[in-house]
Amino acid sequence: MLSPSPFAAADRSPPARCVVDGARRAGPFARQEFNVALCVPLGGTAGIWGPSSLACAKLAAHELNCDSGIDALNCRLITVNAADDAADIESTLKELVDAGDIDAIVGMHTSAVRHRILRAVGGQVPFVYTPLYEGGESTPGVFAIGETTARQLSPAIAWIGRRHKPKRWFAVGNDYVWPRISHRLARGYIGETGGELVGERYVPFGTTDFSEAFDAIRKGQVDAVLLSLVGQDAIEFNRAFGRAGLTRLALRLSCSIAENELLGIGAENSDELYMTCGYFASLDTDANLAFKARYRAHFGERAPTLNTFGQSAYEGMHFLAALFGAGRTPRVRSEPLGHAPLAYRSAREAHYEGDGSTHTPIYLARAEGNAFRVLTRL
Repeated sequence: MLSPSPFAAADRSPPARCVVDGARRAGPFARQEFNVALCVPLGGTAGIWGPSSLACAKLAAHELNCDSGIDALNCRLITVNAADDAADIESTLKELVDAGDIDAIVGMHTSAVRHRILRAVGGQVPFVYTPLYEGGESTPGVFAIGETTARQLSPAIAWIGRRHKPKRWFAVGNDYVWPRISHRLARGYIGETGGELVGERYVPFGTTDFSEAFDAIRKGQVDAVLLSLVGQDAIEFNRAFGRAGLTRLALRLSCSIAENELLGIGAENSDELYMTCGYFASLDTDANLAFKARYRAHFGERAPTLNTFGQSAYEGMHFLAALFGAGRTPRVRSEPLGHAPLAYRSAREAHYEGDGSTHTPIYLARAEGNAFRVLTRL
């Protein structure tokens, strides 16, 4: 499903200078834009990620177009609904790619959707995948620039192990590749601290009843819970966790609860809730302060709440421009991409080291009321 950005009314930038008119062609009928399929969830469990991701990508496109665009062309976003329950993701992208209507994909969605996209159009256009994920993506033409489970959980579990010394962990996640790989890795990290992962539960997207997991947590005398739930499911779990009185029994650690989810969880349910990732809106760094100033200037004070998912979409757009920079016009099928290091604009000072390796900082934060307080850089 194609959709315009819902922030057009709030956007204070001039209107786009280009109109989509088909594939890029040589000669007098060549179009004058670089079309990017921006794949973000517009509904479903991960729909809470959509508004900030759309806004941040739109800001990046504006910044690029104020400079030289992408590949010396004006950048044009085509929004594709990448919700996990969207049935037409594959057909939409295949139609766009086959018609030559897009030059690249920037995706901010779950790994389950990433696999669907790759089965449909993998290797046909460059694909920048932006959020945190399980690691290991090596498909030609795919650039997974977000932080990985290993870089998030290994130091975070070690930090919690030193300070809180939990012995019995329990893991709860949605039933797809990212939580399952994350929990498999976490078992080893927990063991290195002298603890044990005593149980796991996996639930489908859209789950609201977590009573079985809560019963297992109580019976297992669990003192730490690893959460790999997405969007609204994370909100529902943590609300119920607080209502059940479990905040007194176990701390919680997540890689995927951002500022929007925390607001939904509520201060009364957020005691001893920890988050590890590469970006928090509260980061007091020069790069983030400048990013937030540009964001507010562009969209105003009522813009969507900044968070790690939205920032990653911003970063993905600038990464894509760097990939096509210096007069290069890479083509997935004819040449390998991404061998050389790349510098690109980032609110967290990330950079690409080449050959699929991206360096991102990792932070640990604790929920304090309705906000995250960054405790340390891991």
